[in-house]
Amino acid sequence: MAANSFREDETLQNTDKKKIVGRMLSYLRPHIAEIIPVLISLVITVLINLVSPLLIERAVDVHVANKDIKGLITITSIVVALGIIYVLVVKLRMFLMNRISNKILLDIREELYKHIQTLSFTFFDSRPTGKILARIIGDVNSLKEVMANTITNLIPNFVTVIGVVIIMLLKDWRLALGTLCSMPLMIIAVFIIRSKTHSRWQAMRKKASNLNAYVHEDIAGISVVQSFHAENETKTTFRQLANEHRDAYISACRSADLFGPAIDSSWSISSMVMYLVAIWALGYTDASAGLIIAFATYANMFWSPIMRLSGFYNQLVTNISAAERVFDILDTEAEIVDKPDAFELPEVTGSVEFSHVGFTYDEGTEAETKVLEDVSFTVKPGETIALVGPTGAGKTTIVNLISRFYDIQKGSISIDGYDLTDVTINSLRRQMGVMTQDNFIFHGTVRENIMYGKMDATEEEMIAAAKAVNAHDFIMKLEKGYDTPLKERGAGLSIGQRQLIAFARTMISMPKVLILDEATSSIDTHTEMLVQQGIQTLLKGRTSFVIAHRLSTIKNADRIFVINDGGIKESGTHEQLMNKKGAYYDLYMAAYA
Repeated sequence: MAANSFREDETLQNTDKKKIVGRMLSYLRPHIAEIIPVLISLVITVLINLVSPLLIERAVDVHVANKDIKGLITITSIVVALGIIYVLVVKLRMFLMNRISNKILLDIREELYKHIQTLSFTFFDSRPTGKILARIIGDVNSLKEVMANTITNLIPNFVTVIGVVIIMLLKDWRLALGTLCSMPLMIIAVFIIRSKTHSRWQAMRKKASNLNAYVHEDIAGISVVQSFHAENETKTTFRQLANEHRDAYISACRSADLFGPAIDSSWSISSMVMYLVAIWALGYTDASAGLIIAFATYANMFWSPIMRLSGFYNQLVTNISAAERVFDILDTEAEIVDKPDAFELPEVTGSVEFSHVGFTYDEGTEAETKVLEDVSFTVKPGETIALVGPTGAGKTTIVNLISRFYDIQKGSISIDGYDLTDVTINSLRRQMGVMTQDNFIFHGTVRENIMYGKMDATEEEMIAAAKAVNAHDFIMKLEKGYDTPLKERGAGLSIGQRQLIAFARTMISMPKVLILDEATSSIDTHTEMLVQQGIQTLLKGRTSFVIAHRLSTIKNADRIFVINDGGIKESGTHEQLMNKKGAYYDLYMAAYA
């Protein structure tokens, strides 16, 4: 399981570099038709590079040696024309490849976002939101240059190196060997550097993720920070995390920067040896000035791509760590999935049955927490069930299991006789309305937030839902009514107003099964009475599960379940349980008497 704190480094499932690179390149496959013009441009530029030294050799050995001004002008014109073509083709190639890489980036980000939407609550419970954002935004962005440079850097430079080696061997194998003599030294140096660089870039990404997670958490809780005058403490923590990120980055850069000196040294040695071979070892008179100049040019053409390839490899090593983090999420399997033979849940009446249900959070880990054990009950269509009990007893767990936000380990849960695991998740949740104590309000208008519960709802349905929960009056008093723009999390609205909008959003979906988890905890008593009237009118005949601490909400329930010690300790109406003088009586006397 991933780390659950901004102070802990994340662990990755798959760090096989060959598989990661192959998987990255697989995103190029759907764009083959667009890549073909890029490849054609690469062929043109590589050919121009390879031919240019031969033209220089001819210019020196033939036209300069024979004082042929006309021929020299002709060959100079050809070189200039090829240079112009080269620049134009390179510009076209960069434009095409940037467009392709941006499309690939969008493909990866959409695939990642779509996959995250399918993951269960367990995934989000196990890591800070900031670390997830770091992968969706920063790590995906890091892949762009790799995608673009794979075509525009790797292929042409690799082909250039091969072409140069072949031409040098054909021209003079002794000078060629002199030019290539330091290759073993360079390979050994690169291998040693590579072994350290990848792990250091991995560490840098993890530290960046930790910092991102902390900043997100701190901003989200800024009201608490300022309320307790904790700015200095948060600043200290931020500085520690920022320093860790800086140190990890510097360490990775120091390792990566060794590639350049290693190749420069090899380049210098090979150039010196080539000239020594030309002067001493050859000992023949047909080593023309043009040939030496051409070989010097080819030597530069050999080592320059090697330098660029090392830069690409350095970039690849840097960004493989980002790709690992992206693919790590893509490889995280959704725990709550449809069976291969799952079917659409037909319209239900709302009968709910728990049969010997057992549930444990983080089963098989050190954080394993058993919440429910052998829980059984049946709820008839249209019944309202109030769930009461101490914090952590399992009230919210029960309603989450009905929505199949988690899968149980033992027993079965069914609606109208249909086992929840036999029906598709979407068809189940379409018939359920869930409102929690965390009434999240999205950026957008009041209208958009209410319509989120039913995208195809009519204006009349939206207004009816708002009126039913007593939200219509205060909405109409806003600056633009239902078209009033709302800030993130509903900033500017009271807690009660945010809850009423969230309640209207739930009501508009007209659910067969309604779940209210502390849904009226922040509404004043008068407003709650009006909301309760709206609930009775709008949801008459619909099954509902209500988690609440207010006595008025509990007393209106058809039955009350007292949840504690992993099960249902008592059940019955308010009067029945009070007369019984058991767990509910003690709870009532402690909380309300």
